[in-house]
Amino acid sequence: MKKIVFITGTRADYGKLKVLIQNVENSEDFEAYVYVSGMHLQKEYGGTYEEVLSDHYKHVQVAFGLANTREMSFNLGNIICDFSGYVKHICPDMIVVHGDRIDALAGAAVGALNNILVAHIEGGELSGTIDESIRHAISKLSHIHLVCNERAKQRLVQLGEEERRIYLMGSPDIDIMYSEKLPDLDEVCSRYDIPFERYAILMYHPVTTEYNQISHNIQNILSALEKSQYNYVVIYPNNDLGSELILCEYEHLAHNAKFRIFPSIRFEHFLTLLKNAEFMIGNSSAGVRETCVYGIPTIDIGSRQSGRYDLSVSKNIVHVEERTDDILNVISDINTHRTMSSAFGNGNSAQIFMQILKEEDIWNIKMQKHFVDMIF
Repeated sequence: MKKIVFITGTRADYGKLKVLIQNVENSEDFEAYVYVSGMHLQKEYGGTYEEVLSDHYKHVQVAFGLANTREMSFNLGNIICDFSGYVKHICPDMIVVHGDRIDALAGAAVGALNNILVAHIEGGELSGTIDESIRHAISKLSHIHLVCNERAKQRLVQLGEEERRIYLMGSPDIDIMYSEKLPDLDEVCSRYDIPFERYAILMYHPVTTEYNQISHNIQNILSALEKSQYNYVVIYPNNDLGSELILCEYEHLAHNAKFRIFPSIRFEHFLTLLKNAEFMIGNSSAGVRETCVYGIPTIDIGSRQSGRYDLSVSKNIVHVEERTDDILNVISDINTHRTMSSAFGNGNSAQIFMQILKEEDIWNIKMQKHFVDMIF
């Protein structure tokens, strides 16, 4: 059987990858290997490697020896070194990476430098901050692109990628979003001791290129939220530079009964919370992608998701800068009418993924890539 390695470094990318891993795990033609690194290993962010282990895959490598620092470049080098040894040991036929994190960049670099096929999920999208540069770098190192929509495909073509390497697959987390097996809200609230009948969700990540503004921005946001009188489920940011500043401000909410703060929430449980939320606020990609599927009103704050959505299409999204009065005004005027739409797939990504893996052309694709010039 061909060996497929999935590399996951965060709770977010695992939520995207898990339905694909499960399908490969259950296949008679392929063997799934899961390499767990990065944010998963940090106890302060929930130690989410345990979530991966609880899914009982046959082959899981948790990279416990990795040091996690505030230096992204240092962490990247660590992952490259460790993952290189793992790849040499198992000799995979393909490495599957997702998105725009340094774990995915490490996986793509190791694959490209060792003549192992690299398949990149959700290339050709806009992320903002350093994440966007990382995403495009991963695309240039990858041999196969599994994109969410036609716009992402065209951006890859614009980056000089050969069209024959690009496959429309949709976003695999939507498969789980449409599932009828999500836990019910009572179960989720009981598990996480959430006392609210009505609530909104806050997810705010650091914008690494705006480090000096992060403390001021999160203070303005929390000031608006406290004045709004809503209940909030708050989920920790990712572990990028500046996350420590956000977490410092969250400490001031420890005794505020209107806020429940969590390092992490299991993906299926998060989806149930999202599906039943009054609205979502912050700058997470979940606010411009997953909320559209459920039609949840979203307040997108600041620059992090700039260019990633079209307000004329994503009618559930309102954009605002990190100013207390502006945020409070938007919250006061939030429209709880739900307009569902999705430009990121139809819930059949896992099926398409398995069909792609079974195509003989995939395994014969040339490792040597060539830049395709646009004709002007």
